[in-house]
Amino acid sequence: SHERICQYIAKESGSLVVSVGYRLAPEHKYPAAYEDCLSATQHFLQHLEHYGVDPARVTVCGDSAGGNLAAAVSQTLAGRSDLPRLRAQILIYPGLQALDFNLPSYQQNRGVPLLFRESAVFYSLQYVQGDTSHLEEVLEGSHIPPDMRLKYSKWVSPD
Repeated sequence: SHERICQYIAKESGSLVVSVGYRLAPEHKYPAAYEDCLSATQHFLQHLEHYGVDPARVTVCGDSAGGNLAAAVSQTLAGRSDLPRLRAQILIYPGLQALDFNLPSYQQNRGVPLLFRESAVFYSLQYVQGDTSHLEEVLEGSHIPPDMRLKYSKWVSPD
């Protein structure tokens, strides 16, 4: 689905673009997609010389769920001293939090195609557990205990 955009990015930036065909939900639940992306990135970083890539110029990128995966891979590799450091991460409308689907951005864009608020929650649940029976609780925000909501309010809040 992303071949043309990857070709465009490669051509316009003069870069080598590696696209990971990771396993998809609901057939493959978390952490399958993450493991695929992490494995592919580690392999690539271990074999940069073979691909003729400057180790100081490697960036990970993803959109939507792929943005979430790029962020997770970046965080995992950040502390690794046995691999070249990633230069950057590019996250295009990434899915980064599931604590609160009632934040202003979700409210403002709740009816914007292609990914309506309810669809975002539905696909998130598919990815994490393959079960969407708790859709309403997640939309209401009752899936997070009050003490956890308080703990993370510094990072996930309308403020």
